[in-house]
Amino acid sequence: MTTYVVGDLHGCLSPLERLLDKLQFEPANDKLWFVGDLVNRGPKSLHTLRYVKSLGDAAITVLGNHDLHLLAVAAGHREQSSKDTLKRILTAPDRDELLGWLAARPLLHTDLTLKHTLVHAGIHPHWSLKRATRLAEKLHKALTSDPDSFFVNMYGNTPVYWSKQLKKHKRNRFAVNVFTRMRYCHLDGALDFEFNGHPGYAPKHLRPWYALRDRKPLETRIIFGHWSSHPAKSPVTVMPTDRGCVWGGCLSAYAIETQRTTSVKCK
Repeated sequence: MTTYVVGDLHGCLSPLERLLDKLQFEPANDKLWFVGDLVNRGPKSLHTLRYVKSLGDAAITVLGNHDLHLLAVAAGHREQSSKDTLKRILTAPDRDELLGWLAARPLLHTDLTLKHTLVHAGIHPHWSLKRATRLAEKLHKALTSDPDSFFVNMYGNTPVYWSKQLKKHKRNRFAVNVFTRMRYCHLDGALDFEFNGHPGYAPKHLRPWYALRDRKPLETRIIFGHWSSHPAKSPVTVMPTDRGCVWGGCLSAYAIETQRTTSVKCK
């Protein structure tokens, strides 16, 4: 059995099908981990969502910012933008089934046997894996138990500092931003959403979230997506997977057991 971690899909079903053919993926034997952002921007968001759902236990996916955006739009708490490609999902006959399945996905998945953790954007450098797991669970409970309150308070770039004393809605927003939007932190751990480019061109006062000197050590390797401008090379403690498929890059799959990456080009 092989566990393949696939980068951001963004509704690009055709490259996924070609990638799985290249891997000779067998749902009965292999596993697929998706880093989130299954939908939006690409041409086949509805069919992509249906396909990943159809994989059943052969697939694990965590929520990305575009997945949460879809749920917020569907719940009436956000308007679609001109760049969104969500209309076919929102008008599909199986809309409620698909959205219910998507909302049930976690924000963080850890396999201690494989010693890998799956998340869309990252884990805050001042969090232990235990704290991140606990916050992800609380966040998901808030999403599923009171979605209206969750989505009303989800959007925004503040607070930028983590504190145990943050009140519920601010704590949830901070955690959402960490798990699904974070790329850079200031040297003191404050989140930054102004710069999203290649680390080689980052301002001196910013570091990739995984590169802060006082980052807490974690028990697993962190696999993340969300960052299409990030180079394939990275420290051994993390594994970036987003290769910008929807922007004309490629779609990649990282095999955890063999540590090999396989890619296909995207139009």
